[in-house]
Amino acid sequence: MKAAYYETFGGDIKIATLPDPEPSDDGVVLQVIASGMCLSDWHGWKGHDPDIVLPHVPGHELAGIVVELGKNVQNFTKGDRVTVPCVSGCGKCEYCKSGNHQVCDDQFQPGFTAWGSFAELVAIDYADDNLVKLPSFINFTEAASLGCRFITSYRALKQQGRLKPNEYLAVHGCGGVGLSAIQIAKALGALVVAVDISDEKCDFASELGADFTINAAQSNVVEAVKEISSGGAHISIDALGHSLTFHNSVNCLRKRGRHIQIGLMTEEHATPSLPMSQLIANELEILGSHGMPASGYPGIFELIDRAKIDLGKMITETISLEKVPEYLPTLDRRNSAGIVVVDKF
Repeated sequence: MKAAYYETFGGDIKIATLPDPEPSDDGVVLQVIASGMCLSDWHGWKGHDPDIVLPHVPGHELAGIVVELGKNVQNFTKGDRVTVPCVSGCGKCEYCKSGNHQVCDDQFQPGFTAWGSFAELVAIDYADDNLVKLPSFINFTEAASLGCRFITSYRALKQQGRLKPNEYLAVHGCGGVGLSAIQIAKALGALVVAVDISDEKCDFASELGADFTINAAQSNVVEAVKEISSGGAHISIDALGHSLTFHNSVNCLRKRGRHIQIGLMTEEHATPSLPMSQLIANELEILGSHGMPASGYPGIFELIDRAKIDLGKMITETISLEKVPEYLPTLDRRNSAGIVVVDKF
C-alpha cells in the first residue's frame, strides 16, 4: 500500500510503499476513502505521544470501506461504509463494560498505538466494539471530520458539560474542535461566544453560528466574555491546549460554571496552575473530554440530521496523500480556518 511514513520524530515524512496490513482475529482492514488532518497528528509527529512506536504511519480521523475481515468479526461485512472513534476500546475491561471505551485500559488508537489512515489501507482492531456504520446522508469526506473533533466536542458538551438551551458557551480556539463545538452548541440551543486570535477564524466561526466573537489579540478575553454573558459563561472549553487559553477559559466562567479541557496540553503547557481558591469559592468544575465511544454515534447522527448540520462547511480544503509530508509539519502554525481532509489516495 501507499502511505505517509516517518522514521524519526520531527523528521522527514515520506510517501512510501509499505506492506498491506492484515486484520487481527477481532479486526478488519479498511480501504481509506478520506482522512482528516488534525493537530493531534502533529503532536504525534513531534513525539508528544508516548504510545507511538517508530517507524510510523499517522492519521486517525478516517472513513472507508471494509475490505478484509478477521475470523471473529460478526457485525460487519465486506463493503460496509464505516468510520471509527479516534479512541477505541477493547470491549472487555471495566471501563468498556461501563460504556466508557474512550478511557479503556487497552486503547486502540489508529495513528498512535498502531499505524494510521494516511494510507490506502488501515487495520482496525476490536471491530465489533468500535466500527460505526455510516448513514446514507453522510459522505466519506464529511465522516472524516467526525472521528476526533466532532465526536469529542459532542461528548464534551452533551455529556461532560451537560449544556442546556440558552446557556452561554465560550469556545477558546476556532480550529476543528472549536468549530465543531460551535455547530453542536447551536443545535443544542446554546448562546456561543467564539474566541480566537485570527479575524479569519472569528469570521468563519460566525458563519457556522457563533452569536459573538472575540479577537483575543485585541481584547481582554475574560472581561469580554463576562460582559457578553452578563456575568460569565456557563460552560467554557479550551479547544486549543495552551496555558493562556486554559486560564482564560476557567476565569471567564460564572459561579458554578464548567470548564472542559479538550485541547491537548503538552511540553511547557502540560501542567498549568489552577486557581484553587476561585474553584472552591465559585464551585467551578474542571472536566476533561477524550473522544467518545461508538455507542454515542446514533445521538450524533440524530442531531446532525435533525438540526441539518452541514459538516461540509467545516471542510475548506481537500488534498492528496502526496501533500501530507508538506502539510502535516505545519499544522501547529496554519492560520487558515476550517478542516483539511485527505481524499485522494
